[in-house]
Amino acid sequence: MAVTLTSKAAEHIDKFLRKRGKGVGLRLGVRTTGCSGMAYKLEYVDAPEPTDNVFESFGVKVFVDPKSLSYLDGTELDYGREGLNEGFKFNNPNEKATCGCGESFTV
Repeated sequence: MAVTLTSKAAEHIDKFLRKRGKGVGLRLGVRTTGCSGMAYKLEYVDAPEPTDNVFESFGVKVFVDPKSLSYLDGTELDYGREGLNEGFKFNNPNEKATCGCGESFTV
C-alpha cells in the first residue's frame, strides 16, 4: 500500500511548510460528502497521530489515517496549473466515478 507525490506536489508542499514555519508534512484523507459520496481532505500536519501510515516522496511526508488508506491506496498527488486554476490533482486508481462539479468521487 502506498500514496505518492509528484515532484511538483512535493515542491509545493515543502515550500508552503517552510513559509508556514512549522509542520512535518501533509495529511491526506477522505470524508463522506458530496453527490458522489466521498471527498478528499488535505491538511498540514504539525504532530502525527500514532496510527498514521506515513509515506515519503521527494523528502516530503504524507500521513494517511488507517480508515482512509483503503480508498487512497495507489493514489498519486500532483500539483499543477490549468488556465487560471491551480491546485492539487488526485490520480486515484480506486475512483470509479466523479460528480459533475469535480468535488466528490465514488469507489
